Amino acid sequence: MPSGELKYIKKSQLTKVALSSSKELTEEVYLISFKREFEFLPGQVIGISPEEDGPRRLYSICSGADDDEVKILYNVVKEGYVTPRLSDLREGDAIWITAPRGKFLYDDGPAYWISTGTGIAPFYSMFRSGLFENKRLIHGERFIERFWFSDELRDNFGDNYLRCCSQESDESTFNGRVTEYLKTTDHLPADYKYYLCGRAEMVVEARDILIGRGIPFNNIISEIYF
Repeated sequence: MPSGELKYIKKSQLTKVALSSSKELTEEVYLISFKREFEFLPGQVIGISPEEDGPRRLYSICSGADDDEVKILYNVVKEGYVTPRLSDLREGDAIWITAPRGKFLYDDGPAYWISTGTGIAPFYSMFRSGLFENKRLIHGERFIERFWFSDELRDNFGDNYLRCCSQESDESTFNGRVTEYLKTTDHLPADYKYYLCGRAEMVVEARDILIGRGIPFNNIISEIYF
């Protein structure tokens, strides 16, 4: 979930939609979907609440701009308000959403897309929209089972898709965190853009590593999840 909260949106700015599905992909990670009835730019976010008068949180859209349904990938935050309630919803239940917004958007130049956890969502949206030419996607997770969409991404990105796994390893993953990979790789072109999406700790550490390795600050674009 990107950082930020929408508390004071007027009811007239909210849209009620019915869930078409709610799936638990792995423990406490859910993918919900509803019919798409608006346009958006891949990388944008929407505010969501399970209640018309409840607090809203921002979530990156996790589907293509031309897909029939909008999908949202989220991690349940046990001490939070919104996600525990969202995880209790089923097909046909209602949620309230805002219009899409945000500037974490696609650029047609060569770039690294670097994510951890559900921070894969905006990059998957770009991919589903056909916007992944000259991009290298790096996804970090603790366990192999948590690399959602892995087969689809591997089939399309080929060698430009890298999984970094900190707690497990196999022949197709880098054994370690995303930040460890950034410290050791020989290929970090200074003229590329570097998109970071994930928890604040990863984003800050990765940004410091990139700057330390000669990447201009203006070439680093970030979206923080919490």
